[in-house]
Amino acid sequence: MDATTALNLLTLQAERSFERAEIRRERLARLLTRQGSDLTMTVESVLTAEAEAAPWARLMQRIERHGVREGLAAEREKATSDLLGYGISLSTSLVTNAARLAEQDGLRRFLTATNGMDIDEDQTEEPTPAPASAEEPAPAEEVTEVPKATPAQKRTLAAIRDNGLTLRWTSHSLKSRTAVCVESGDRPRLDMVEWVIGQKWARYTSDAPMSAGRGVALTAVGEAILAG
Repeated sequence: MDATTALNLLTLQAERSFERAEIRRERLARLLTRQGSDLTMTVESVLTAEAEAAPWARLMQRIERHGVREGLAAEREKATSDLLGYGISLSTSLVTNAARLAEQDGLRRFLTATNGMDIDEDQTEEPTPAPASAEEPAPAEEVTEVPKATPAQKRTLAAIRDNGLTLRWTSHSLKSRTAVCVESGDRPRLDMVEWVIGQKWARYTSDAPMSAGRGVALTAVGEAILAG
């Protein structure tokens, strides 16, 4: 398997595990606001989801530092070592015992999911971004009618045009999110950037994995809105 395909598969599985953990954390937070709620099953589900997401979070961080092949090999080695290192002794705390069992199950699931994933050595693990000056321009568009935009939407378009904006998938601890990164100036909200992309007022400048970062630029429609 080439490294790009492997990265896409691993990223997809990691994002799914992070999403499950986030959903269960939010469910627990809601129950905590209700008096008399039985939290036992919900707490256990959070422990399970967090433990399942933990090796994926570490894997994504290793990939950022060392590349797909070496990052995966290192995390599989750690997961195997950690799994073998668990003893059979139990704590007097039921929560501690549940967390330990969840961690072991999470490691087993990770090892099963990544088993047999052989990545070719001679493949480039991360596509090298082309210099900005060599970026292929978007096809010419004929703007027949300039849409109306709110001041907030215009500020988002201006930030995309002027601030060197990139969307990048990031992970920290067990949390995963898409971050808006800028080279300078104000950083617009993610939902606004995604909205103008959906309206075709802006576009991605490459098909690079989100973990590597995707630049965003205005389309002819977006340029016309700002020029109006």
